[in-house]
Amino acid sequence: MTNHAILDQTVHQDLRVRVDAGADLGDGVMATLTVPSEFRNIQGHFPILFRREAGQDQFFAVALLGFESGENLFLDGARWDAGYRPLSLAIQPFLVGRPASGDGPAQVHVDLAHPRIASGDEGVRLFDAAGLATPYLEEIAGKLGDLDLGYRQSAAFFDALVAHDLLEPFTLEVTLDDGSVNSLVGFHIIDEAKLRALDPAAVGKLHEDGHLMPIFMALASLSQLRPLVDRKNRRRRHG
Repeated sequence: MTNHAILDQTVHQDLRVRVDAGADLGDGVMATLTVPSEFRNIQGHFPILFRREAGQDQFFAVALLGFESGENLFLDGARWDAGYRPLSLAIQPFLVGRPASGDGPAQVHVDLAHPRIASGDEGVRLFDAAGLATPYLEEIAGKLGDLDLGYRQSAAFFDALVAHDLLEPFTLEVTLDDGSVNSLVGFHIIDEAKLRALDPAAVGKLHEDGHLMPIFMALASLSQLRPLVDRKNRRRRHG
């Protein structure tokens, strides 16, 4: 269940948010949404894969964090074991909302039922004693803006990938050191052969539209699959 509300400096004057990591705080996921404008930051830490919901045509991108449902191999108890935290996780329990009419500026909403909503003196305050946004809230607002803009701009990127047939189905079967097998199905990756075969005009248009760099970042991110398997093996060995 969720309980979304527009963030209000009067109503939520004393609201605090937990900023530590934890599976019970929403971090226990095997993949999390990312957007093309974030790929540069993502690719040095996590594989970037593409998928679409059943029955839907539109693709979206995810940062892969594990191989099984609910598994985040970058979560070590209450410690986030990576040099970067994807925006879609970093902004919780906040989200961007807009008026029902669809017009007007974006609004910061908060999910009051989210497990990151703190009780007592836990967590970080959103507003100071004068009712002004704390540095934490200002940072969150910036990340929300980046994620929202990236999401709204992403449709053109995915349309370009589909138009050039640059996505190919991807299945990964990982045999771990203990002999167990993990399989990834239902994902897509950039088809490098088709990318190389594009004529100069098509490549130029992708570059002009700002799509070429995130394509290269997504391809580069696949080098993170092996380290992710290594994390899985270490997790198995140490329980």
